[in-house]
Amino acid sequence: MKSIPNQGIDQSKILDEMREYGGQDVNYRDSRTWSLVYHLDDKHTEFLKQAYGLYFSENALNPMAFKSLKRFETDIINMTATMLHGDDKSVGTVTSGGTESCLLPVLTYRDRAKALRKLPFKPEMIAPESVHVAWSKAAKYFGVKIKYAPLKSDFRVDVSAVKKMINRRTIMLVGSAPSYPHGVIDPIEELGRLALQHDLPLHVDACLGGFLLPFIEMNGGQIPAFDFRVKGVTSISADVHKYGFAAKGASTVIYRNMSYMKHQFFIHEDWPGGVFASPALLGTRPGGSFAAAWAAMHALGEDGYKENAQKIMSITQELQKGINAIEGLEVLGHPDMSVFAYHSTDEKINIFAVGDQMEAQGWQIDRLQRPEGLHVMVVPGHGKITQEYLNDLQSSVEAVRSNPKLAAKGNAAMYGMIANLPFRGMIKNEVMKMMEGMYSSQGQMPMDAADTPWLVEKVAGFMHKIKSKKSGR
Repeated sequence: MKSIPNQGIDQSKILDEMREYGGQDVNYRDSRTWSLVYHLDDKHTEFLKQAYGLYFSENALNPMAFKSLKRFETDIINMTATMLHGDDKSVGTVTSGGTESCLLPVLTYRDRAKALRKLPFKPEMIAPESVHVAWSKAAKYFGVKIKYAPLKSDFRVDVSAVKKMINRRTIMLVGSAPSYPHGVIDPIEELGRLALQHDLPLHVDACLGGFLLPFIEMNGGQIPAFDFRVKGVTSISADVHKYGFAAKGASTVIYRNMSYMKHQFFIHEDWPGGVFASPALLGTRPGGSFAAAWAAMHALGEDGYKENAQKIMSITQELQKGINAIEGLEVLGHPDMSVFAYHSTDEKINIFAVGDQMEAQGWQIDRLQRPEGLHVMVVPGHGKITQEYLNDLQSSVEAVRSNPKLAAKGNAAMYGMIANLPFRGMIKNEVMKMMEGMYSSQGQMPMDAADTPWLVEKVAGFMHKIKSKKSGR
């Protein structure tokens, strides 16, 4: 186990060592990464660093002490609410990211339900199968059962199925704008009518699309209604650090009015340390992220966001057209914005093996299951590598078509087995062991799946045991 050094190390040496460590990370600046980072350009990043640095130590925990941060938060919430067609009754908070912006509505609507009616049972929420996994985390943390509604063939939630799931235990409905896996917007208007009919809150998870969809619409794009223009929508989450191009650690959750948001507040009046009040999950709320988000929104302005939306959608359309032109590949569904997935239409082409070939050429590839596919999330920087990506994708498909054995190697074997294994509990147990290792005192990383896929061996051994028992051996 490592301990604090006896003597401090020269700062320049420390920075050099940190840069060396960073050399092992994904290089998102070369635009060969399709998730995790929403990099606009180096000039904008330097500006965000300056804005963040001005409020590096400030803490939004106490708005009385740091009135500037409360002003930033109020402005961010008002600008975001206006963008999403809220009104002067709209309220909200800045959060640490999309996960907190998904956790909070579950907490809020659970406690709202408790305040309005007795809950002698475990409360339930209904969400699409494609909803972000953060909602499952929220359900676990706050003791709410999540019921997953099936998707229709277009990957949007089946509202008729949602209707059948509603019962006296239901405390809220959720829809995505768009869903992360397939980039489609759920039928929010239909969900809104259902929410009004049953007097239920409806939250729209627009963490991904909240800072892009409005500007696509301003540019003349056809976007299904998803925001506060839909009467049944009671809250929306939207990440500023995604397509708002702010520094990491900045999202928002917006409520139609205070009658909903008040159930989010935590107040403890009897603590020896004094009366404590908090509007969100975190106590300490880093001032730098508030400042950088406020700065980004003012620096880009509506025109800047519209310009970036135009670039992003142009790149997206070029990519989708190019992918669909490759024999054996097809974009899944009809995505509404810049996030989408594609799959194989040829049984000879294992899509996960295609992903392995792409990674061998230096691309960072995200994989989906059920249905199996590869995932893309576009930012402006991808415009300079679009044709290179399509060329490498074409060659990767040809490599897999000519060598089907690639499907039994590396990540292709692992993901293929994971996606189709009926024993889901086994996957969870093995991933749990991996997490325990990663977060142990040694920080042990799992074996490189491309060389010795740790899970494939585990699963293969397990399946062999099952087959042996069935055969009586």
